Order: sequence, then C-alpha cells, then structure tokens
Amino acid sequence: MKHLVYIVIFITSFGFAQSGFEKGNVLYQKGQYEQAIQAYESVLDSRQQSAELYFNLGNCYYKLNKVAPSIYNYEKALVLSPEDIDITNNLKFAQKLTIDEVKDVPKVGFAKLLRDFTGMYHFNTWAWISVVFGLLFLGFFIGYYFSPTTLYKRIFFIGMFVWTVLLLVSLGAAIFEKNHFVNERPAIVFAEVTEVKSEPQKGSPATFILHEGTKVFVEETLGKWKKIQLTDGTEGWIEAVAIREVK
Repeated sequence: MKHLVYIVIFITSFGFAQSGFEKGNVLYQKGQYEQAIQAYESVLDSRQQSAELYFNLGNCYYKLNKVAPSIYNYEKALVLSPEDIDITNNLKFAQKLTIDEVKDVPKVGFAKLLRDFTGMYHFNTWAWISVVFGLLFLGFFIGYYFSPTTLYKRIFFIGMFVWTVLLLVSLGAAIFEKNHFVNERPAIVFAEVTEVKSEPQKGSPATFILHEGTKVFVEETLGKWKKIQLTDGTEGWIEAVAIREVK
C-alpha cells in the first residue's frame, strides 16, 4: 500500500510539473515573462528540474534585462547539459551585459595540456568512451582466445594492448573530469554592487568591487563569508548573501 502511495504522489507531482512547464512556455510566447517565471519556478518548487527549464528561465530573465538571474539560470542549465550550444550562446549574450571585465588567465605547462585534453568531453562522455574501449578489448580477447593461427593471435594480442591503453586513458580522463566537476564551485554575484575584502570581516579594507552577474569560484566558507577567486586568479572574501552558488 505504501508503494502505491509513493507512485500516486510521483505521478501527481510529475503531472503538476509538466503543466507548470507548459504554462510557462505559453506565457513566454505571449511575452508575459514575469508570469512565465512564476510558472517555471513553481516547477522548481516541486523539486523537478531540467536543462530546458533553467534555459527558459534564463531567457525570461534576459528579456527582463535581469543580468544575474539570467546568467545564473544559464549556468544551471549548462551543469545539466554542458554540451548544449544554444545554452552556451545565450550565456555569452547575457555575459555581455555585465560591468566587470575579468580576464581569463589560462593555465600553462602540463596542467594546461591535461585540462585541455580531459576538457574535450564531459565526464559522462568519457565514461561511455571507456565502455566502448572495454567492449573492443573484450572482442579482441575473444578473437585472441579462439584464433587458430599464431599470426591472428599476435594481431589480436596487439589490439588488446592498444584498447587497454586507451581504456585506461579514457577512465583516467573521466575520473579527472568528475573530480574537477565536484570540486569546482562556481557562483554568480547577485548583489548590484559588493565589496570584496582582504579578510572575512566587515571592517577589513576592500580590495576590489564586483557587480551583478560576475562569475566567481568559491574556495572556502567561513561563517557568513566566502573566499572567492576570479578567472584571473584574484582572490578575496565576499559576504555569502551577495552571491548564489550554481551547484
């Protein structure tokens, strides 16, 4: 009986989420962006989320010229669908509305080469590539085991070695990307203007100022303060209420 109740609750919440999403789409098409936002956020309140939902929310806020919420929702959409070109393009348009110009300082040396290589695909994609290499290894192993001649055994053995190396490389890339995804804590500045301090104290001198929509990365939390880093390597402490973490 308990399982039946859970099923009914799930079906009801799913139906409510679908109706809220569809209502939001209709309102968006009519240009009623504030009402569309309410409809979409009612879906989030029911603990349902998707890349498309966050994408549509980002579009609504962008139409209303609300910089921080639009960038925040596009970033949320990219977390769920990192290879979506439409989300990436709309995010770039929204970022042009920000005031702060923060340079993106690339890594150098081996760290850059490793990040460039593993960053070619999402960790889920690397995992699927590993599955393919694993199946190829299995196929060559079967071929090696049942080969009637030494020549064929040698060919299949070399193939097994190649697929093993590629399998280990893809697995390593998947693990590296997964760790990078888990440890990275992007956030968006929601305060219209906020000071970044040298220390987590109100009386500490401000080292620089940030405006809404700027993307930062949280490194540490201490009470009501968060230590952040910009893409150019600049660090400082900011009040937690001034930003909203994406993940």
